[in-house]
Amino acid sequence: MKSLCALALVAAPVMTLQAQELKIGYVNLERVTRESNFAKVAQTKLETEFSRREKDIKDAELKLRQTAEKFDKDSTMLSEADRGRRQRDLAEQDRDLQRKKREYSEDLQQRRGEELQALIERTNRIVKQIFDNEKYDLILQDASFVSNRVDITKKVIDALNAQK
Repeated sequence: MKSLCALALVAAPVMTLQAQELKIGYVNLERVTRESNFAKVAQTKLETEFSRREKDIKDAELKLRQTAEKFDKDSTMLSEADRGRRQRDLAEQDRDLQRKKREYSEDLQQRRGEELQALIERTNRIVKQIFDNEKYDLILQDASFVSNRVDITKKVIDALNAQK
């Protein structure tokens, strides 16, 4: 009798949980960062912001390559002192170019991170609104396998796109 009462006490909460339907959603954050208007505007903004520096780097690469080719062609006719001086100049130009590339890459990476963080914050606010308004029990952003039935990514993208 005691074991039957204990079993009933243990089984009652489990049966209650099974009787209630859990409402679960999933958001594919990578898809949001690709497809939302906010992400596309951020990408365009970054391209505009960094296009001049990228062009300057490409121009510097071309100039350095041309200078190196000219040096290779002329090196047999140069004195030892001139050859050494031009080699040092080429090495200095190459170091300067590598520094500019590294700074460009670091600055671009930092700005991408800032834009991504702003997108994630907006996305999380939208997800929280959906969670509260539609009475979800759980919304995931990372999962190995997800059914289309619980995928609310499109709803999140639409809500983001509706914002100004």
